[in-house]
Amino acid sequence: MYAFLGLGGQELVFMLFIVGLPVLALIDVVRSEFRGTNDKLIWVIIIVFFNIIGTLLYFFIGRNQRIS
Repeated sequence: MYAFLGLGGQELVFMLFIVGLPVLALIDVVRSEFRGTNDKLIWVIIIVFFNIIGTLLYFFIGRNQRIS
């Protein structure tokens, strides 16, 4: 199905992981309110510059800093 892209099943899943998770994290950051004044900006920078590690840090640490 994705032969024209030169991607197999494993590569496609890997690309979705590399691209999809940071996009979901960025959407969550933008839609959320945080306790600190610059927390939202800091999380966006962390996610953009430290792609997967920043995304995992946000999901494990940053989501707890949101205001419910």
